[in-house]
Amino acid sequence: MPTGARTDGRLLPLNSYENRVYQVSVEDGPLSPVAKFYRPARWSNAAILEEHAFVASLLAREIPAVSARVLEGTTLHEFDGFRFSVFKRHGGRVPDLDRSDTLEWLGRFIGRIHVVGALEPYRERPTLDIQTFGYEPRELLLTHGLVPDDVREAYERAVSLALEGVAQCFERAGDVRHLRLHGDCHPINVLWTDAGPHTSSISTTAA
Repeated sequence: MPTGARTDGRLLPLNSYENRVYQVSVEDGPLSPVAKFYRPARWSNAAILEEHAFVASLLAREIPAVSARVLEGTTLHEFDGFRFSVFKRHGGRVPDLDRSDTLEWLGRFIGRIHVVGALEPYRERPTLDIQTFGYEPRELLLTHGLVPDDVREAYERAVSLALEGVAQCFERAGDVRHLRLHGDCHPINVLWTDAGPHTSSISTTAA
């Protein structure tokens, strides 16, 4: 791979929605690293590096998160137009959300992330709000005919109800403060071991 490590050609696809993530087998090396390939045009380089810096700041404060490795002076690499980062492999399992002690531990964990996230704002990554992640995607789908005609009416009705509910939540909340946080916080991105949780991904800022 372009970082100087020699691979043996074996790749194991890992579960990921937005990006392509693979465990890469390396010749004569330590545990196989994980390579995360970023979807073209999804994020700017600055936005990706900003995310990497946030995760590094979590680790500096002893909050368990998997940070991108610094190789050749940077955490973001490119080969043939494809951008990627390399991470140390960390094992884990999906947390048992039916256990009250697990939920309490996760609450403390996410709370610690929020405390660090509030120290400074994101400047490159988008805000997770109803306009950019609600109204605009709905209009894009409807305007460009991406919803089949036979379900268009049902889709419009369902998404309108959903957006009305979100708008009411924002209205009840009143003035909110924006902070950096784990904008992709679902069980697949929170890996659990006997030592507790660690996160495998940090994403967008939110209100």
